[in-house]
Amino acid sequence: MNISIASYSFHGMFNQQEIDLFGYLESLKYRYHVNGADIWNIMLASYDEEYLRKIKKHMDQKEIHLANLCVDGAHVWEQEPELREKNYQHALTNLRAAEVLEAQTVRIDMGGHDLDMSDEQFEYTVKRYKEYAHRAEEGGYRVGPENHWGTSRVPENIKKLVEAVDSPAFGILLHLENWDVDKENGDRLCAQYAFHTHFAAWVLPRYEEKINHLIDAGYKGHFSVEHHSGKNEYVEAEWQLANIRRILTHLTNKAN
Repeated sequence: MNISIASYSFHGMFNQQEIDLFGYLESLKYRYHVNGADIWNIMLASYDEEYLRKIKKHMDQKEIHLANLCVDGAHVWEQEPELREKNYQHALTNLRAAEVLEAQTVRIDMGGHDLDMSDEQFEYTVKRYKEYAHRAEEGGYRVGPENHWGTSRVPENIKKLVEAVDSPAFGILLHLENWDVDKENGDRLCAQYAFHTHFAAWVLPRYEEKINHLIDAGYKGHFSVEHHSGKNEYVEAEWQLANIRRILTHLTNKAN
């Protein structure tokens, strides 16, 4: 089963200095028996290559692979050119980290605080993602935004962007039921573009429906637990994980 747990699921513990990235990897291996990591870049203590290779060594020792590097602070569009350049440089730093860690996918947000995109925003966003996708294709991974906040929470914007970038290395991290427009259909419409997913707790009553939509769309990526409350995180993540495992097991048995 392609299952992962987002390290953001433990952001409450991380903020209280009760867990670090190495503790997260230990938890994946020995608490949850999951081999797919989904690392939130804020948990990286450094971008120094020696540190990144130390993380990779620990992952290899535990037979854990990096399903996704989830990048904050590098979103493509900001109105101010200086902020766009700052974010661009941070994106390049994180793409290098993803390559050292051998990530399968990388999430870099679109940015934009409004639901509508200006022509300037769209053209700049396409340009940057074309650059990132070209690098990702050469590196053997995939890159793209998450329907996370602002402009990305409109399915039509996602469709328009994917068609304009037009690269096999480009797609989206589909955050289920995280839309501001066309909330009932957004997941179904954008499942075809997904290279990774985040399953929040509020979606749990519809996990089976969402998983079936993804499978019907030909999805081959990870089903990733993301918990948000910042409380009781070990148990809450386990609860979500158990539901995903149960559904995937039933589907596998049914297929056989």
